[in-house]
Amino acid sequence: MLTDKELKKVLKEKCKKEPEKYYPVQTLKELGFIRKQCNCKTFFWTTNKDQNVCGDAKCSGGFRFIGQSPAKNKLDYIETWKTFAKLFSELGYTPIARYPVVARWHPTVDFTIASIVAFQPFVVSGVTPPPANPLVIPQFCLRFGDIDNVGITGSHYTGFIMIGQKTFQPKEKYEPNKYLKDIYVWLTKGMGLPKEEITFHEDAWAGNNNAGPSMEFYSRGLELGNQVYMQFEQTPEGQLVDLKLKVLDMGLGMERVPWFTQGTSTSYETTFPTVVDFLRKKTGIKVDQKTWQEFLPYANMLNVDEVENVEESWNFIAQKLKITVNDLKEKILPNAALYSIADHCRSLLFAIADGALPSNVGGMYNLRVILRRALMLIDKHRWNVNICDVCEEHAKYLKPLFPELILALPSVKIILDVEKVKYDELKKKTAEIIRKVLVRPITTEEMIELYDSQGISPETLRDAALAEGKELKIPDNFYALVAQRHEKKEVEAATKKEIHLPLHDLPNTKALYFQDWKIDSFKGKVLKIINKYVVLDQTAFYPTSGGQMHDVGTLGGAQVIDVFKQEGVIVHTLADISGLNEGDFVEGKINFERRKQLTQHHTTTHIIGAAARKVLGKHINQAGAKKDVDHAYIDLTHYQPITNEELREIEKEANKTIKAGIKTNLKFYPRTEAEKKFGMTIYQGGAVPGAEIRIIEIPKIDAQACGGTHLNNTNEAEEVLLQKQMKVKDGVVRIYFVAGTAAKKIKNEQERLLKEISEILAVPPELTVGRAKELFEKWKTARKAANKGQNVDVKQFELVSKEKFEGDTLAKLSEELNTQVEYVPKTLRRFLEELEKFKKKS
Repeated sequence: MLTDKELKKVLKEKCKKEPEKYYPVQTLKELGFIRKQCNCKTFFWTTNKDQNVCGDAKCSGGFRFIGQSPAKNKLDYIETWKTFAKLFSELGYTPIARYPVVARWHPTVDFTIASIVAFQPFVVSGVTPPPANPLVIPQFCLRFGDIDNVGITGSHYTGFIMIGQKTFQPKEKYEPNKYLKDIYVWLTKGMGLPKEEITFHEDAWAGNNNAGPSMEFYSRGLELGNQVYMQFEQTPEGQLVDLKLKVLDMGLGMERVPWFTQGTSTSYETTFPTVVDFLRKKTGIKVDQKTWQEFLPYANMLNVDEVENVEESWNFIAQKLKITVNDLKEKILPNAALYSIADHCRSLLFAIADGALPSNVGGMYNLRVILRRALMLIDKHRWNVNICDVCEEHAKYLKPLFPELILALPSVKIILDVEKVKYDELKKKTAEIIRKVLVRPITTEEMIELYDSQGISPETLRDAALAEGKELKIPDNFYALVAQRHEKKEVEAATKKEIHLPLHDLPNTKALYFQDWKIDSFKGKVLKIINKYVVLDQTAFYPTSGGQMHDVGTLGGAQVIDVFKQEGVIVHTLADISGLNEGDFVEGKINFERRKQLTQHHTTTHIIGAAARKVLGKHINQAGAKKDVDHAYIDLTHYQPITNEELREIEKEANKTIKAGIKTNLKFYPRTEAEKKFGMTIYQGGAVPGAEIRIIEIPKIDAQACGGTHLNNTNEAEEVLLQKQMKVKDGVVRIYFVAGTAAKKIKNEQERLLKEISEILAVPPELTVGRAKELFEKWKTARKAANKGQNVDVKQFELVSKEKFEGDTLAKLSEELNTQVEYVPKTLRRFLEELEKFKKKS
């Protein structure tokens, strides 16, 4: 198979030889465009017979719209989407709301990196219909490969809105000529561009083994957008074959439209105008319009992805502008820092509002990178700027398009404040660390590791090195290298099921456990037997998946010791298959008590997640879970450890839901319908495959996509006890709990222990903790005295039952308490342990 890059090259060669077959040539000719070839070998279309170069800035003389835009309609940022949506509605498209920037529905990416990601993989592959067809969408996207370019080039961002024009059609209804005509209406009517100012480029696109020809549209050196006609897929042999569903994927960077139509020196001034004004007032930084206007045509020479030596580029640009390098940097870099802060804060606002948390883990670390880069720039320039205030300014400006950002501000501010405290704490530790590492030269990898593990920026290292008379070279693309290290990799989930059986000829197994969790017996036909593995046409046995352990029981009298799922086929592992034959009808019996306990734990997992969201904030999302028989846990995204008080409050809320006796709705929905009805927060457990997804709804409490066994009413969970919490990794906390039968068992054991302890301490059960604290304090005083060689009056412990004290009960009880560590107050447990030691010593 060819790589995406190779595939694009092959397809582009193929398309240029037969443009009428692959490009919307009919529309181009009808509109008066003629085909030409540039010196750079690009084929382009223009109405200008005298135009001999393509529309790219490198060939056509840079950005030629600054201060002299040919667009008649001077659109601002908010007006751009409103105008686009109105115009395309008239053309038959349905405007839809943006998808979250945190792509929980997607199996391979953390963030929505392009507008098409909102429809991958299920809509694009034809598994499920789109929410509308055709449609347009203002999709906010995040990309972290250009962090070092933000602010400098005048056009790079970590967060941006990609306006999408999409349609998903069978071959007979696919109309590239119409799609190009529609975007032409936008360029000429929406933006007010004369057609002689428009240049179309022939190109090709490839990604994830899909490919198609594309048309880029330019004006005065700026690419305004790109229509991809996704029509092919690559076979394992490297051949291109038609996709069953053909896709139009037009992406238009919304930031470029107001920049182009207003002709400002940078796109930042038009993308977040109120935020830039706010930052200028706070910092006193002004923009030298003349210098920026002269600088911008050369700004792309500072793109760290395309230039080997950035410092040489600075020198070249300074010579062109006839000023010194230092003067140029003094005029450009403070404004670049200001623009970077504006960009980074907007990206953080969207990401956190959509449920992301900055952390040291995976793709979420990129959020911490831009957050700390913003804070470092503020520190470097000694500006009195609070990033929470910047986020608020963004939310106010964007309210007409995205009112949800205003509602999310309280949570966003809390999380950013916590991150600021962590950043400040790191700064205090850096001096000693830097002193130790500067004794020898530092490699790029070591520099990245120091930033990664200690939060020490390369600029801080460089300044410290200079103070010691040493030189430290920082890679121009340093922050991009950091981001790459934390990009999410596409990996198979590690499970204990390494077995892969030849089951491709079998139909999907009918899962009877979806009907009712109480089904504990059934009959099924044996379709296949492979060694100890048995497949039926239908089964009520639940396979290990979604964090829930499998059922056990018997099949045809033989013990079922394991159950797992291979794609859509459920496989039973038997202790003994003698007597079973393919084609037999067998009876299955499930261990009901185990099933009940696992089901109680699974539904309670959903209940606890909803309770935690109510107590801790809307940023709470499930990051993992396990439901076993004796205990369960849920992993939640949270920025700090959960306090005992918060844990008790979550437990209280969860039990409130259980006692309310709410009927659960367990139902399969078409994916698109489920997303419309319940929102994208249904993907708490991550990506869920299939055209139809099962929703577990606890009305007014929670709704999630889930394939586990679930209770019919919350009161079937009986009761939940939250045992403890612990930090699993940065930004993720784990709550251990028991529910139902397991909770009763623990509670009975607690009551037995409490009764026995109260007898030892010779007080009623309700006074046990207080008495333990009192004796513990006395013991501490006595121990200090004993350590100093002073006499100790043991009579102060006489209130402890002598009968119990004199035997070995205390030691035995202390041992039992250690096994129940999460259920007994720490002071009581420690008191009993130490009192026993002290008794022996005395």
